[in-house]
Amino acid sequence: MARLSLTRIEDAVSRISGVFLNTPQFEIASLNRALGCRVILKVETMNPIRCFKGRGTDLVVAHLADGDGPKSAICASAGNLGQGLAFSGRRRGIEPIVVASAAANAMKLERIGGLGAAIHLVDGDFEMARQTARDMAAADRLFLVEDSENLDTCEGAGTIGLELLRDPEPIDVVLVALGGGAMATGIGHVVKSLAPEVQVITVQPAGAPAMTLSWRAGQVIVTDTMDTIADGVAGRCPIPEVLADLLEIADDAVLVGEESIIAGMRLLYDKAGLVVEPSAALGIAAILEALGRFAGKRVATIICGGNVVPDDFRRWVP
Repeated sequence: MARLSLTRIEDAVSRISGVFLNTPQFEIASLNRALGCRVILKVETMNPIRCFKGRGTDLVVAHLADGDGPKSAICASAGNLGQGLAFSGRRRGIEPIVVASAAANAMKLERIGGLGAAIHLVDGDFEMARQTARDMAAADRLFLVEDSENLDTCEGAGTIGLELLRDPEPIDVVLVALGGGAMATGIGHVVKSLAPEVQVITVQPAGAPAMTLSWRAGQVIVTDTMDTIADGVAGRCPIPEVLADLLEIADDAVLVGEESIIAGMRLLYDKAGLVVEPSAALGIAAILEALGRFAGKRVATIICGGNVVPDDFRRWVP
């Protein structure tokens, strides 16, 4: 039985702040010519936290604010989820606490603090931060926002799918960046509920393939390491419940190389004037690695974040 609910996703629209909703979606002729297909860019970077995560965190915090439970919330984050929790928490009266790796993107950490969250840094990678957040939540009776496991994070992201399907022309394929799975399962659930003929293909870096390998195997595969510039989707330990959701909605799950991710960032900058973080270019990278597969099709991809360190961007996109 599906964890996600189309009815709840539709109801979520009225709970999520308007600053995160009804984001631009459009085609650019020069990008279409370069890729040999029609590409709908769904741009999720034009909001106070420059990424899609605010849809889910705002829904989490709205429910917390209306309830009788904890008024403090904690999450582990590589940067974007933490910004979402900080923004929504301070706006709605919920104290935000963010656990992150000391090696996390410094710019994202600075923005999390600037938005009012307390930051707890740990040695190790994101999975260490995730375990620390769980331990702190249990010890201090904090509400744990476990990205992707918490249904609000998935169903908030699912509202992107509702907006995509309002497009007046048919869509053949939706390419969704895959990390923990909140965006992929949320959008995928909407698409398969309302337009099952549309293919849902997830895209993950080959250097952080745990969820894709798990989808292919039909069971959780934990990897020992990860090595990718796409920090927003880098994880080693898939959540079993989220994998089950993904198995229901994904038609395919592909891995792409770092060079293709950088080429995708460059194309988005050159053709669309968009400065994006690596995770946001995964859909374009997937097209670049399989031009024949997508030739002539109408393909939607979500530009999921623009939180990239300027020096890094200049190095990758000279």
